[in-house]
Amino acid sequence: MALTLIALRSVVFACGFLWLWTWVALGLRRFDLALGGPLAAWAPALGLPLLVVGGAVAGWIGAFIVQGRGTPALFDAPRRLVAVGPYRRVRNPMYIGGALLLLGLGLDQRSPSIVLFVPAWWVLFHLLVILYEEPALRSRFGRDYDVYCQRTPRWIPRLMRPALAGFVALLLPVAIVLEK
Repeated sequence: MALTLIALRSVVFACGFLWLWTWVALGLRRFDLALGGPLAAWAPALGLPLLVVGGAVAGWIGAFIVQGRGTPALFDAPRRLVAVGPYRRVRNPMYIGGALLLLGLGLDQRSPSIVLFVPAWWVLFHLLVILYEEPALRSRFGRDYDVYCQRTPRWIPRLMRPALAGFVALLLPVAIVLEK
């Protein structure tokens, strides 16, 4: 029963978060004409995949429910450190998913104002992470969070292990020579 209540709270908070930022973003469309009008006709073709990927990443909210026994909301934080799924690769995948959703929405709507809003949104959440979330998580989870921060980047995932990257770097010149 407790897990069901946490899931319900998470869904409500996530819907509220998505609704708020979609409402803000769509409200910015009134500035599109001042920014030169709509984006190119091909923009929606890029927007849809970004919406899908952003939604999939943000959909990992379930990790907070099952693993963390809490929600991603600042005022209802998880009770346990969440380091599964995309959280193994990067510490803030939900914000990355949110940014991809906003960027995808801007491209889908052919809205330069929404697309230009995404970097400002990113700065806002970067400051929130630096100034509030990380200190709060450090005080809540202590050494476990410090270890997690040392092995997991904040924003840009390490997609290849160093040994694999070195192997690829060695093969790249060979591939270039063979292609000629």
